[in-house]
Amino acid sequence: MADQQDAAAWFSTWFNSPYYHILYQNRDVQEAQRFMDRLLVYLHPKPDAKILDLACGKGRHALYLNQQGYDVTGIDLSEKSIQHARQFENERLHFVRHDMREEFQPEAFDFILNLFTSFGYFESETENAVALCATAQSLRHGGKLVIDFMNTDKVISNLVAKEEKEVQGINFKITRGVEKGFIIKRIGFRDKGRDYCFEERVRALRRDDFMDYFGMAKLRLIDIFGDYKLNPYEPASSDRMVFVLKK
Repeated sequence: MADQQDAAAWFSTWFNSPYYHILYQNRDVQEAQRFMDRLLVYLHPKPDAKILDLACGKGRHALYLNQQGYDVTGIDLSEKSIQHARQFENERLHFVRHDMREEFQPEAFDFILNLFTSFGYFESETENAVALCATAQSLRHGGKLVIDFMNTDKVISNLVAKEEKEVQGINFKITRGVEKGFIIKRIGFRDKGRDYCFEERVRALRRDDFMDYFGMAKLRLIDIFGDYKLNPYEPASSDRMVFVLKK
């Protein structure tokens, strides 16, 4: 995609901002690692399997997977995140700045992991479908894709409209709402005499929306879990939708 389009997208500015990492610095790393441990037991990759971490951010999940002995490539649109991640590179760990809407290493990976709601950012439904089709092309025949997304209906029903958080002396004022099919979080704060306002927009995708995308990408759903302990998905009560798909 053209740089102009990317520059206008919320995720290009917010994910490249140091404030994104300040606000979310206390995310539960151990929970994420336990989730990946369970996924590895479930997926049972062979020692020589190649794994793609799709929308890898600063690379902490890719790094953990590599530490478990796997050949891992992490891709992300954020140039600053990829620059940070590259300090961890080795012969079996690589990071590339890449837009998931574009083709990347066709039929090169045995497993692709898209974790922690790193999908549904694009303005149009078509772009989400394009991104998933491009992702499917990177899978080898018989390979598996895991998409971990929020359980949208539960998130909306429990949405906290207003919240304030102080992190490193910065008072973040956060508002949340649902607008035109997106769950939107607005983050305002003042730092060093300057006011800032950022936005997160994630399309309010339900299971049926994903099933439509999977059909377009010619992916077969083989499992859907409802949390990071890989319990069965229950539409009304599960925290997550963890889709396991096969090409």
